[in-house]
Amino acid sequence: MNEKTLKILEKYYGYKNFRKGQEKIIESILEKKDLLAIMPTGAGKSICYQIPALIFHGITIVISPLISLMKDQVDSLRSIGIEAAYINSSLDNDELKEIFYGLKNNKYKIIYVSPERLDSKIFLEVVDAIDVSQIAIDEAHCVSQWGHDFRVSYRKIGSFISRRDNKPVITAFTATASLEVRNDIVRMLNLNDPEIFVNGFDRENLEISIIKEGRKERFLKEYIQKHSDISGIIYCATRKDVDSIYEEITNLGYQVGKYHAGLKDMERKEFQDMFIKDKINIMIATNAFGMGIDKPNIRFVIHNNMPQSIEAYYQEIGRAGRDGEKSECILLFTPGDIHLQKYLIDTGLRSEQRKIIAYKKLQDMASLVYSADCYRKYILNYFGEEAIDNCNNCSNCLSEGEVTDKTVESQKVLSCIGRMKSGFGITMVVDVLRGSKSQKIINYNFHTLSTYGIMKEYKKDELIAFVNTLISHGVIDQVEGTYPILKLNNLSVKVLKGEHRVLLKEAKVKDYGFKENNLFNILKEIRFSIASEEGIPPYMVFGDVTLKEMSTKLPETKEELLEISGVGEIKCDKYGFKFAEEIRKYIIENNTIKSNNDVNSINNKKFYVNSDENLYQKLRNLRETIALKENKIPYSIIHQNSLKEISGRYPLTLEELGDISGIGPKKIEAYGRDIICIVKNYIEDNNLNRNWQVKGRLKLVIDGEERENEEIVIDMLNEGYEISEISNRTEISLSTILGYVTEYIKENGEILFKLNIDNLYKKEEEEEILMACKRFGVEKIGEIKKSLDPRIKYESIRAVILKNYYNIV
Repeated sequence: MNEKTLKILEKYYGYKNFRKGQEKIIESILEKKDLLAIMPTGAGKSICYQIPALIFHGITIVISPLISLMKDQVDSLRSIGIEAAYINSSLDNDELKEIFYGLKNNKYKIIYVSPERLDSKIFLEVVDAIDVSQIAIDEAHCVSQWGHDFRVSYRKIGSFISRRDNKPVITAFTATASLEVRNDIVRMLNLNDPEIFVNGFDRENLEISIIKEGRKERFLKEYIQKHSDISGIIYCATRKDVDSIYEEITNLGYQVGKYHAGLKDMERKEFQDMFIKDKINIMIATNAFGMGIDKPNIRFVIHNNMPQSIEAYYQEIGRAGRDGEKSECILLFTPGDIHLQKYLIDTGLRSEQRKIIAYKKLQDMASLVYSADCYRKYILNYFGEEAIDNCNNCSNCLSEGEVTDKTVESQKVLSCIGRMKSGFGITMVVDVLRGSKSQKIINYNFHTLSTYGIMKEYKKDELIAFVNTLISHGVIDQVEGTYPILKLNNLSVKVLKGEHRVLLKEAKVKDYGFKENNLFNILKEIRFSIASEEGIPPYMVFGDVTLKEMSTKLPETKEELLEISGVGEIKCDKYGFKFAEEIRKYIIENNTIKSNNDVNSINNKKFYVNSDENLYQKLRNLRETIALKENKIPYSIIHQNSLKEISGRYPLTLEELGDISGIGPKKIEAYGRDIICIVKNYIEDNNLNRNWQVKGRLKLVIDGEERENEEIVIDMLNEGYEISEISNRTEISLSTILGYVTEYIKENGEILFKLNIDNLYKKEEEEEILMACKRFGVEKIGEIKKSLDPRIKYESIRAVILKNYYNIV
C-alpha cells in the first residue's frame, strides 16, 4: 500500500492499519477504476472514498440520501481538519452562495449532495466548471428496483455522471446487495468495467436472536429495565406501535426518544440529536430512522415486528456495534407480523411489479424466521456468501433460557380446535379454552364442548401468546384470509397422539456482558462535556472503543496517546491533554499500576474437557439409531465433538445441555431427553461423582486438542490421509476441507501433499462450473452454486476450482 495513504490514515483518523478490504478498494480507486463495494455496516466505507479524495487533485462529490448523514459526515471530517461541506434543502440561500463560492475557489476536497440536487441548474453550472476527480454514491442499493429501499431520485445519478466530458472515477458503496441489486447498480450508474468488491456480509460481533414466544410487551419491559444505561434502537412497523411503546417505557420512568413520519420535523430532529449526543439512550422508531446514523456505540437493536425483507433487516441490525464491540440484535416475532407487512405492501405500493418483488422478499424473510438452522449462515448464504459452519452466536445455535415441556397444554389447544370443527381464529379458540360466557360462544354451543374452560387459569393475552407460539413452531397452521383461521396439520396429529413432544424455550433477558470500569465512565463524562461545548456528537471526539483502550492502557503522554487506536495527531492535539490529565489523576488517586497485559487476554481463556470413551460410544449408538430413523447423515444430527463434550461433562438437565457447543434449542427439543437419560443412567451405573461447571463462551479444548480444524486437516493431508478419510474421521464436510486447502494455497503458494479430487465431479459438471466461475469469479462460491443445477455439490465446485485455477491435478 502507498505509504502516503497510511500516513493519512494515521494522521487524520488515528489508525495504524486498514480494516479488512479497505486497502484493496483504496488501491483500485487510486488507479482510477470504477468500482462497486459491498461492505457490512461499520466496516469503514467512508474512509475508502475519503482517503483517495485527499490524494486526488480535484474534488470528490459524495451522493448521499439523508440530510442527517451528510451533516454528521461533514462535521466528522471538519473535526479532524479536512475541509468539507454539504448541499441539501436544509441550507438557506446565503449558505448555498458561500458553499458555491468555496467550490469555485477549490476550498473543499469533499462535498456531500442529495440526489434531488442533481437536477438543480445552478448546482450543475457550478459543478461543470470545476475539476471533479471522483463521484462516490453511498447507499447505492437505492438505485435498484430490487433494492429494499428503492428511491426514484437515485435514477438521476446515471445522467448526472454521463453529462461530464471528462468522466471522473465512479465509486458505489452499499452494505446489502443481492445479485439482482448489484447488476442494477452497475447498469443504472453506467459503471465502466467496474471492480466489484464483496467484503463479506458477516458482522461477528452481532448476536442475532429471533424470539417466537409471543410476549413482546413483557420482554421489552424486562429488557429496558436491565439495559436502560446503554444505547439502543427499538424498531416498530407502524407509527401507532412507536407511540404506544414510547408511552409505556416513558411511564416506567425512562427517558427515551421516538421517530416516525407523523411527527413534526423539529420534534424528530430534537429526538435524533438527543440520541446521537447521548442525552437519551433509547430510540423507538419506524424504519424511517437510521439510514446514515453514524453512532458507533449502539449496543442493541430490537425489532418489535418482522421487517419486510432480509436486506432491510440486515441493514437495520447493522446499526448496532459499528465500533466492533459485542452487541445484541433481537427480533420479536408473531405470525401476525406477516399479515401486517402484507397489508403495508398492499397499501404502500402502487406498482404491481414492485408488489411482486416485495412479496418475494417478505417470503424470504419469513423463511429466515422459521429456519431451524443457524440464522447467520442463512443470511450469509442469502447474500451469496458461502457459510458452512454454524456461528454459535445466534438463538438457533445458542440455548438461552429454560426449555419446558408444553405438550399437555398444546394437546388442550389442539383438541379444542379439532372439536370446534369449522375454522375459527385465535380469539374465538382462546375464549372457549378460558370458558367465556359470551353470546357468540353460546350460539355455537361451544360451552358444551369438553375443552370448554379447560385453560381458564390462563390470562387471555398469555393464552393468545401461547397459541401464536405454537403457530410459529409449526404445531398449528394459520390459514390466511380477511380473518385468518386456525387449522390442524400433520404435526398437530402427532402431538395429539403423544408421538411428538412440544418443548418450548422461554426467552431469558440477559445482563449485558461489557462491564465498564470506573475510569471509562470518567472519560465518558469528559467526552460528553467536550462534545456539548462544541455542539457535536460525543463519538466525534473519541469512540467507546478508544475510551475503553485508554481506560486499560492508561496513556499519560502524547506518544502514549498516539498508540491508542482512534487517536490521530489532530485529535490528540485538540483533546488529548484533557484525557491524559484525568488519567494521571486517576492513577495517583487509585495507586494504579500500569499493565502491559493484553486487554483481550480474558478472551483467550480455555475450557478443558476429557471425554469418557465408554459414554461417548453409547451416545454414538444413540446418534446412529436416530440417523437411521430420520434417514440423515449421523454428524448432521449431532457432531462428534458435541458428543465428546457431553461425555466429559455429564449434563443432567436440558438447561445444562444448552451449555454444550453445537447443541441449540431445536436439537434439545428433538433429542435432549434421550441424551439426558443415557447420561443419567451411565452416572448411576458407574457410581460417578460429577463436577458441573458452566463453560459459557470460553474456548473449548477436547482431549487436549488445541489445533483449529483447518490445522488438523492440513496436518492429516501432510501425513498422507485421503480427504474422504479425513472427512469421516473429523466429520468435516468435503467442501470445507477443500476450502481449507484453497486458503492454505493462497497463503503459502503451494502444497506438498497429494490431493485426489477427480472423483468429486463429472466432466459435464466441470464445464458448467467453469462457465459460472468466469461469470462470477472464483471467490463467489455461493453465487456460483446458486446459478448451477441444484444437484451439483459444493465440493464439486471447489474441486474444479482447485484443478483449473490452482493447478491441483
